[in-house]
Amino acid sequence: MKKSIGQILIRLREEKGLSQYDAAKQLGIKRARYNSWENGIARPRVDMLNKLAEFYGVNPDYLLGFDAVVEAPSWASAKDRRDIKKFIEQPEVLYYDGIEFSEEDRQKMIGVMETIAWEAKRQNKEAYKKARENMDDGN
Repeated sequence: MKKSIGQILIRLREEKGLSQYDAAKQLGIKRARYNSWENGIARPRVDMLNKLAEFYGVNPDYLLGFDAVVEAPSWASAKDRRDIKKFIEQPEVLYYDGIEFSEEDRQKMIGVMETIAWEAKRQNKEAYKKARENMDDGN
């Protein structure tokens, strides 16, 4: 299901660990204006859409819900999402033999990397939970 621009803005803002006040201040706008975008009351103009995309390090199409991306699983915390985003943004993983991949190939790779990273995160959480249960049981 396609996410609304408000849902996308909320997720991106939370991944950065910002409040609406913080995001609005850094964007040079009032919090009420930013809030209206997150709540679907209004939509940003094209110039602000570009500014938002730059601020969050995504392309404007992504903000509009057009880019296919791997959604974070329902069990993922805000910290989990930040960890995965930090991993994905490592520039050295998007080069081969010193050659940078095209934007289209980068987006494909990011999708695959996110899928793999989320599975690894899930397995890690399960292993940690099992280890904790074993410790609690005295094993």
